[in-house]
Amino acid sequence: MESKTVQTKHAPIRCLEGGSGEPLVFLHGAGGMTESDPILAELSARFHVYAPYLPGYGETEECGTLRDMLDFALHGWDVVEALGLKNPILVGHSMGGMIAAEMAALAPNDVSRLALICPAGLWLEDHPIVDLFTLMPYELPNYLFHDPAAGAAMMTQGLDLSDPKFLQDYLVRNARQLGMAGKLLFPVPERGLAERLYRVKAKTVIVWGESDKLIPPVYGPAFQSAIAGSKLVNVPEAGHMIIAEKPDEVVRAVEAVA
Repeated sequence: MESKTVQTKHAPIRCLEGGSGEPLVFLHGAGGMTESDPILAELSARFHVYAPYLPGYGETEECGTLRDMLDFALHGWDVVEALGLKNPILVGHSMGGMIAAEMAALAPNDVSRLALICPAGLWLEDHPIVDLFTLMPYELPNYLFHDPAAGAAMMTQGLDLSDPKFLQDYLVRNARQLGMAGKLLFPVPERGLAERLYRVKAKTVIVWGESDKLIPPVYGPAFQSAIAGSKLVNVPEAGHMIIAEKPDEVVRAVEAVA
C-alpha cells in the first residue's frame, strides 16, 4: 500500500492506496489501522482500495471542527470527493462501519455497494455493548478475538501487554485515538442511526464474527432488518477483529454482493 495526503475542508488526510479494479473505500475502526493489516492486503488483491486515516489516527492530525456524526459522515464524503471517486464501494469495520452506514444513508444514490463489518451504531437494551473506554490493553484480546492468545500476539507483535514501556506507548496513542472515537462512541455508540438506515439503497452485506464479544452478533439481524434487501453473513471462529482473523471470508462476502 502507498501512502498519500488528500486535502479536505477540515484537514489534510493521510490515505493508504493500493490494488486495482473497482474503487473501494475502507473505513477503519476505533483501533486504527496499519498498511500491513491483513484486510487491506486481501481487499487490494481484488479492488482498488483507498483507506483514509480518520482524524487523530496515524499521521492524520486531530480535527476539532469535526464534532458529531453528521460532521464525520460529511467529512467521509469530502474525502471521497478529494480522491476523485464516484459511486465507490464502502466498507467499514466497527466504528468505521457506523460511519459508512451513515454515509450511505446520507447519500443513498452515491454508493455502489456497502459492506458493514461488525458495525457499531445501534443499541439494544437487552444486549449492551462493552464500554471500550474502560478496558485496559491486556483485557482487549478477550473481547476482540475468537482466539485471545493469538489475538494478543497480533496486537503486540510478541511484546508483553503488561510491560510498562508497551503500556506507556499504548496509552499515549490510545488517548489520541479515543479522543476522536469518543465523539461517536462515548458514552454509548448510538447516534440515532436506527432512524436513518431505511434510507440506505446500496446493495448491502453485513458480516459478523460469531465469537464477537465486543458488539454481540445479535446486532447483525438488527442491522439486516433495518436495511432493505441486505444480506447477513455470520462467520464461525471469528471475533470482532474478523478482519484480522478471517480477512479472506470478509472479502468473499464483499465480492458476493452484486
